[in-house]
Amino acid sequence: MGMFLTIGDFSRATHLTVKTLRHYHDVGLLEPADIDPATGYRRYTTAQIPAAQVIRRFRELGMPLEEIRTVMDAPDVDTRNQHIGAHLNRLEEELGRTQRAVASLRDLLTTGPATAAPDISLRDVPAVQAAAITDKVAVADGAAWTQGALGELYATVAGQGLAQTGPAGGLFTDEVFTAHHGEVTIFVPCDGPVRSLGRVRPATVPAAEMAVIDHAGPPIESDRAYGALATYVERHALAVQGPIREYFLVGQRDTADVARWRTEVCWPVFRVGS
Repeated sequence: MGMFLTIGDFSRATHLTVKTLRHYHDVGLLEPADIDPATGYRRYTTAQIPAAQVIRRFRELGMPLEEIRTVMDAPDVDTRNQHIGAHLNRLEEELGRTQRAVASLRDLLTTGPATAAPDISLRDVPAVQAAAITDKVAVADGAAWTQGALGELYATVAGQGLAQTGPAGGLFTDEVFTAHHGEVTIFVPCDGPVRSLGRVRPATVPAAEMAVIDHAGPPIESDRAYGALATYVERHALAVQGPIREYFLVGQRDTADVARWRTEVCWPVFRVGS
């Protein structure tokens, strides 16, 4: 079983504070090997040191206590490794987002405001039939929700024998930007009316006059495209009310390399004359 250690000695051996060890006992994550019935003193064994070290490393990696308990209680090595692998995958995704945010910030600080005129065009966008999913979405969930909606739309259009007639896109109400929670419609243009299935509904994406800018790169940097577009629209007194529109020209379906993604950002405008 190993030698008994006082909670203080076990704390020194594992670099876990006494307060932390008491908390882990209270939540059933790392229970003492023995509790003195007279004094209530907790005692641990040297055999518990490896488990404490594993728990400490999991916590340093940001794993929630409930998830650590699931890992520690796993019935076999394969199940345990599946839980650990899933958490490591999430960490890698978060690290990737952090690295992209740091790179974007460095680039912004290095280059400063753009001095060259942005490449913005004015375009008449015709109305199109589409398969669409509409819901109220929080910005924090936007990327995952959009990819899920796109997967469902592509599968439904193909499953009903319809052909995609243009790039997928999205319509975003003002509340998405002003409150970070608002109505979003993701759509896939197709050559016939789609039958309602699951969340998918037939829709007509309305015609509009748009100022359009092409954003190349990760989504976190699209604010620069939005900023340039807003400046252009305001400078030329073209702005009108209406949802912002995006067209996903190259995205996750095409490549996992976010640096190669391309999105057209479209701002509704009113043009006088040709």
